[in-house]
Amino acid sequence: MELKPQELLVLLKAAAHPGRRWTFAALAQALAMSAAEVHASVKRAVHAGLAVSKGRGDWSPVRPALIEFMVHGARYAFPATIGPAKRGIPTSFGAQPLSGLISASADEAPVWAHPKGNAKGPSLSPIYRAAPEAALSDPALYRLLALLDALRTGRARERELATKALAVELKSLDAAA
Repeated sequence: MELKPQELLVLLKAAAHPGRRWTFAALAQALAMSAAEVHASVKRAVHAGLAVSKGRGDWSPVRPALIEFMVHGARYAFPATIGPAKRGIPTSFGAQPLSGLISASADEAPVWAHPKGNAKGPSLSPIYRAAPEAALSDPALYRLLALLDALRTGRARERELATKALAVELKSLDAAA
């Protein structure tokens, strides 16, 4: 069973809302995916050890494994493509929590090309086509996806800051749950 990039979107959505039990249909609606896609993603994530199944339809991400994969594997398994400057939604070091830590001009921060975006910069391919839309309606997911993009594309300093911020972000989400 080969991992697909949408597994990270599904796992990050669940990680952004710890303690919430998602049905496949609810998660599919929140991510603009089909329930079958979500179910298959969860199945592949469980097989890879990135999630654990607790019974029929009850599952959760394995946070240490998810962090390890994001930090050390995502950039190789799902490399991002940087394209020409476009209008879109800031990501990577152009979005919180890294935008406050990394000094960059507005036009060099990457964006997901999107009609609702208000920033301009080099376009960056999202981890999955539905990620930008899902991020717009979920600030916690947006922060996690931006950190994932920093891990996928960043230089050493950006990746180090993203790794630290990811741990802090997940810990604060757990505390809020």
